[in-house]
Amino acid sequence: MLFINATLATMDRATPYGLTRDAALVINKGRIAWIGINIPAEYRNEQRIDLEGRLITPGLIDCHTHLVHGGNRAAEFEKRLQGATYEEVARSGGGILSTVAATRAASEADLLASALIRLDALIAEGVTTVEVKSGYGLDVETELKMLRVARALGRERLVRVRTSFLGAHAIPPEFKNSRDAYLTDMCLPALQAAHAEGLVDAVDGFCEGIAFNADEIASVFAVSKSLDLPVKLHAAQLSDMGAVGVATRFGALSADHLEYATKADVGAMAEAGTVAVLLPGAYYTLRQKQKPPVDAFSAHDVPIAVATDCNPGSSPLTSILMAMNMACTLFQLTPEEALRGATDHAARALGLADLGRLAVGMHADLAIWDVEHPSELAYRIGFNPLYQRWFAGELTP
Repeated sequence: MLFINATLATMDRATPYGLTRDAALVINKGRIAWIGINIPAEYRNEQRIDLEGRLITPGLIDCHTHLVHGGNRAAEFEKRLQGATYEEVARSGGGILSTVAATRAASEADLLASALIRLDALIAEGVTTVEVKSGYGLDVETELKMLRVARALGRERLVRVRTSFLGAHAIPPEFKNSRDAYLTDMCLPALQAAHAEGLVDAVDGFCEGIAFNADEIASVFAVSKSLDLPVKLHAAQLSDMGAVGVATRFGALSADHLEYATKADVGAMAEAGTVAVLLPGAYYTLRQKQKPPVDAFSAHDVPIAVATDCNPGSSPLTSILMAMNMACTLFQLTPEEALRGATDHAARALGLADLGRLAVGMHADLAIWDVEHPSELAYRIGFNPLYQRWFAGELTP
């Protein structure tokens, strides 16, 4: 398949966006076979698609979501607007634990049906890869149920799904007074069972005052490493508890949120190759005031990714384009940094080396847009200019 008359945002760093106009691209067997200006003779007779100057980017990647869950938390949204803080809602039995109750009560079929609605919203904006976490079960049966549903999403839709086990998300009511027992008797056995069933691609945790401390997260990550599973971490969202230090000590793929990350944290992330995942939807919904240290990340060449953090409480966001806009308006990323954050750097945050850029040998996951310049993708609000979405070289509905 030969695409001609295209504008390409390859995300190569040689030029802004890796932008190339009047270009062509060949896909073969689900991969990019050639890219450039002057079409080689061997490809000139291939089936052609004239894009009439439209923009091709890599398929977008949402590298941090909680797509699978039961119920919603609209009532808590109202409470926060009336003055309650996120921590106050959580400590009163709401927050994550209210979603845990709804998720435990939901059938696998119901969880799949509701998650597909959210996934379809992302797919409609050019997303071709999505990360999905567990963490709303907090018992072995429901954690496995969530991960099975996450895997099923990849069978129901043409999309790549990466799963993260998030058993260290909160303490369920039945372990309220026995935190150590929760980790040893539920969280770690659930991780081992999920790994044995082939349901886990990475292990995540929530290091915060309302969740787990750094030593507790380290105990989970030690088991993760013994299973040869990479780690990532909800870190420094509401306070500085040493979370980033734990993440980097274990060579985490990413540290996510990072509003309270310190200068030392940034240096450690640079040394460890850990991607900084910004989640502006949660920052916006919780009306936070302290921003992640974006300038420090840039100064230390820490890759910055952008994701929706789609979840029922702190970020009920199902628009990757809106997340990119928010990253620009709230965190002062450039539109190029936002697009790189939802392509190249998002792939790195998931440990995927063959996605996120337009280059020979990469998966032919493409988003084609009715725009003149890639900056429009982060500039517009509530507007979706997607023209076509290609997954592994196949045009999707």
